[in-house]
Amino acid sequence: MRKPNRSFWQIWNMSFGFLGIQFGWGLQMANMSAIYEYLGARADQIPILWLAAPLTGLLIQPIIGHASDNTWGPLGRRRPYFLAGAILSSLMLLLMPNCASLWMAAGMLWILDASINVSMEPFRAFVADILPEGQRTRGFAMQSLFIGLGAVIASALPWLLTNVFHMNQVVGDMRAVPTTVRISFYIGAAAYMSAVVWTIVTTPEYPPEDMEAFRRAKSRKAGLMASAKEILAAVKDTPETMRRLGPVQLFTWLGLFCMWLYFPVAVAHNVFGANDPGSPNYKAGIEWGGVCFAAYSAVCFAFSFVLPGLAKAIGRKKTHTACLLCGAVGLMSVVLMHNKYMLLFTMVGVGIAWASTLSMPYAMLAASLPPERTGVYMGIFNFFVVTPEILASLFFGWIMTHFLHNNRIYAIIAGGVCMLVAAGLMQRVTDPRTLSVQDL
Repeated sequence: MRKPNRSFWQIWNMSFGFLGIQFGWGLQMANMSAIYEYLGARADQIPILWLAAPLTGLLIQPIIGHASDNTWGPLGRRRPYFLAGAILSSLMLLLMPNCASLWMAAGMLWILDASINVSMEPFRAFVADILPEGQRTRGFAMQSLFIGLGAVIASALPWLLTNVFHMNQVVGDMRAVPTTVRISFYIGAAAYMSAVVWTIVTTPEYPPEDMEAFRRAKSRKAGLMASAKEILAAVKDTPETMRRLGPVQLFTWLGLFCMWLYFPVAVAHNVFGANDPGSPNYKAGIEWGGVCFAAYSAVCFAFSFVLPGLAKAIGRKKTHTACLLCGAVGLMSVVLMHNKYMLLFTMVGVGIAWASTLSMPYAMLAASLPPERTGVYMGIFNFFVVTPEILASLFFGWIMTHFLHNNRIYAIIAGGVCMLVAAGLMQRVTDPRTLSVQDL
């Protein structure tokens, strides 16, 4: 079926749900390490407490991708998963900041990440389902735009509530997590649900061209064993583009995960000079770390408008390489910054790399995927996102203790080195669109 081009506002509507999804990601990325420290965690314990996030993605995304490939109902193919994930994620965002112990917070993070993954993975396939090849770069860039916008607001919310709305801790409230963080999570729950419902209501999906053939294929793939065989068969037949993009993603996300694990607490300890999680300086440092996250997300938002034109002018491969180099420079330069305002400049490079990471690899990948397996391959591609996060969760605590002396700034520099390696590996990738143009 020839897919018609979509207008700017149609692409806007189909991507708007990512604004809500990013509220969930942004709040946890900016606040979970601090929540763990509020509840008594040491620096070397933080990576293992984050293990739930990548492990959940490794298990959930291929399963949800395969299931959504073989779903059709009143809400369509992908939208039932958007809705189910939004309901569960919003509930977890309401409960998360009220955890009273480390094990409870880690368990809540596990459920929250599983729920976010249920919503997020089908959104990637949604773009490939609805947009023609010529508009997919714009579609993924629009997702980056909403990811950036959502993260700006989510990351800065605790700081805004303290410094703009002058919200203070209620007298007599002895809960470990500050009031501003709890209120931010409540706002995030409402934003998540509202944004996803907007996309569900405004963007219908294309039904299968041959419904009877679709039902026959679905019946053959029904059941746990059949689904597992289908996923394994897809892994065996992985397109060459995905094989080469995989290592790029692996090192990119390892670098990002190092930043997410340690940047806010590094700001509190190394820039604000706070060692006690109960001190006012520590709270101020964590909030400023959120402002820095908001800064790179704002750059992501702005740069997303530039990405489609830049990719058209110099190609998606060169665009992504240049953006990864910007991210590497941004992270490695953190060691030179001792003033909180100077930290904002390091976030420019990170924001450029983040915008490209959320769009260019997926735009290149989508062109190489068979339509009937788009969902499952988008889920399998996530292996290269979550595997480095799992490795970091399991082993980076040991590295922090034995090599980095629990210095959180060194962890961020290590993230910059990983992003530099990713830029080098990008030279092995061939953009499928470039090949198709040459073949013509």
